[in-house]
Amino acid sequence: MLITFFRAVLLYIVVLIVMRIMGKREIGQLQPFELAISIMIADLASTPMTETGIPITNGIIPILGLLVMHLIISVLNLKSTKVREIICGKPRVLINKGKIDENALRKERFTVNELEERLRGKDIYNLGDVEYAVLETSGEVSVIQKPEKRMTTPEDFNITPDYEGIPYDLVVDGKIMFKNLEKLGKNYTWLEKEIKKFGFKPEEALVATIDGKGQFFCQKKSNK
Repeated sequence: MLITFFRAVLLYIVVLIVMRIMGKREIGQLQPFELAISIMIADLASTPMTETGIPITNGIIPILGLLVMHLIISVLNLKSTKVREIICGKPRVLINKGKIDENALRKERFTVNELEERLRGKDIYNLGDVEYAVLETSGEVSVIQKPEKRMTTPEDFNITPDYEGIPYDLVVDGKIMFKNLEKLGKNYTWLEKEIKKFGFKPEEALVATIDGKGQFFCQKKSNK
């Protein structure tokens, strides 16, 4: 029992390291070769995890081999457009200038219902609102709406919004984010002064953030 536990932990660490090296894509954004490698890694890890009679290296070595293959294919994708097309395929235009391309749907084995479902996922409920829809190599559908259906932006009204920047976490669950304070040119004394306005100390904060406009948000941890 204990051996199985430690084998599972070791294999989990190996798989976690391999997946981190492979990158940060979400499952829906994986290319076909990445998805295939991910499935194979899961299968290779599961067998020696439960079968104590199988050497654990029988799972680790093939996993590392798949990692090498992934890195080689990734480099080839970067270096050659043709290799990228062979391995990952090419994007396919499903709706062109407002008209559904039936041939493209057939080639991708895509139904109109599936297309409508993907569009609803983009908050588009009417096919007539779409100018272009492109099926990406990852399986995602990118959409460009017709000009009159697009959401307006400040640029449409010749308005230039103020710069917002990005918000920074200053305290998370009572832990001070000193690196973020340093980026902002602030220190603990400044943070303590700001949070005291809310009636408690930085270490008592559940979260404290500041955005690009200098707006401060803070909430105290509940006492349990």
